Amino acid sequence: MSSFLHELTWRGLLHQVTDRDGLGERLEQGPIVAYIGFDPTAGSLHVGHLQQLCLLRLLARHGSRPIALVGGGTGMIGDPSGKSEERNLLPPETLLANREAIAGQISRLLEAEDGGEALIADNFEWLGKVALIEFLREVGKLFSVNEMIRKDSVRTRLERQGESLSFTEFSYMLLQAWDFVQLYDRYGCELQLGGSDQWGNISEGVSLIRRMRNGAVAYGVTSPLVTKSDGTKFGKTESGAVWLDPARTSPYEFHQFWLRTPDSDVASYLRRFTVLDEKEIAALEIQVADEPERRLAQRVLADAVTTLVHGEEEAKKAAAAAKALFSASLGDLDASSLAAVVADVPSTPISTADLERGLSVVDLAVACGVVASRGDARRQLAQGAIYLNGQRITEDRPLGASDVLHGRWIVVRRGRSRQHVAELSDGPGLHLTAPVKQP
Repeated sequence: MSSFLHELTWRGLLHQVTDRDGLGERLEQGPIVAYIGFDPTAGSLHVGHLQQLCLLRLLARHGSRPIALVGGGTGMIGDPSGKSEERNLLPPETLLANREAIAGQISRLLEAEDGGEALIADNFEWLGKVALIEFLREVGKLFSVNEMIRKDSVRTRLERQGESLSFTEFSYMLLQAWDFVQLYDRYGCELQLGGSDQWGNISEGVSLIRRMRNGAVAYGVTSPLVTKSDGTKFGKTESGAVWLDPARTSPYEFHQFWLRTPDSDVASYLRRFTVLDEKEIAALEIQVADEPERRLAQRVLADAVTTLVHGEEEAKKAAAAAKALFSASLGDLDASSLAAVVADVPSTPISTADLERGLSVVDLAVACGVVASRGDARRQLAQGAIYLNGQRITEDRPLGASDVLHGRWIVVRRGRSRQHVAELSDGPGLHLTAPVKQP
């Protein structure tokens, strides 16, 4: 087995291969050019895309050439794979802005691996020019509808009651296969990588290259989709998706996402998202089993992935902020240090009028979103799970000026996971029109 396939295997990143023996032999002969596609459905990639970016980085570490394909053309259609309903088509100007944004993110992450210029292509370059009749004659005639409807991405939608599949989405498989042909011709690309939900699209691309290029051999590899051990969706939090764009998900929130990884998932994520070797990860697995309260593996994971996405300096700042925010000595920090610590923490404005009207710990916790309701807040208080400025609070009470650190901040926390800052301002605050009712 080639070193690349071996590493994919032990990292849990190998699911399906179109021709495993053939690919192994090809990789033993020397470097290969491989690609993964990213459709610009939003103005940023999120952590669900991160495994694919790590695959490209892993490929580069093994001496091969990665291509990141931005789907400026396919993004105008929408991939039905893994989707229960049809996507809304985005306006051209939105797609253009999204293409530019995610291309910048991909470039930074790939350059971080090899120090050179990342190879990023955009399939709008050829899909935006191809004529419909020409495409149907040259490409469409090579696809069997009978075979296409047997693909999981198509069959699942067709079998779901009340759902349909438009011809627009049905054609996506042809476009992705044509992408592979184009990359084969332009860059000598022989391998397509992707998530397991892309198997149908990838295998059709391999077949199309063989048919259109006189029996030429290409390969496809899929990786298991990232899931949580409890069955919930990876990359989602109570506040939504975890983005790679720091303007959407701050480095602190990003770091916290990985820090909250359950013990049952942390080893898998270390294999998929970091460059730690087998021995290092095995040692951390032992530590998780022996001393789970230290959460050393989670800290290693959070530091490594935050460094990858946001840089070492931001990772250090996020770790320092977390350490300070979860410390009972939070109130001892000077104003400038505390300002730096809370800069990346989600915040809610409050006003002096809120305090004068009797804003309580319960109401603040609800307003800041660290609890779901007043009843939940009281339960958390009784359990000792609510902290104010790093100090445990067990009973509800009105807040006053003495609770406002440096005349500006109140830091409220639930347990080890939900942190928020209430920032005093001259604005309307929480729009309270009557004194807060005390329990």
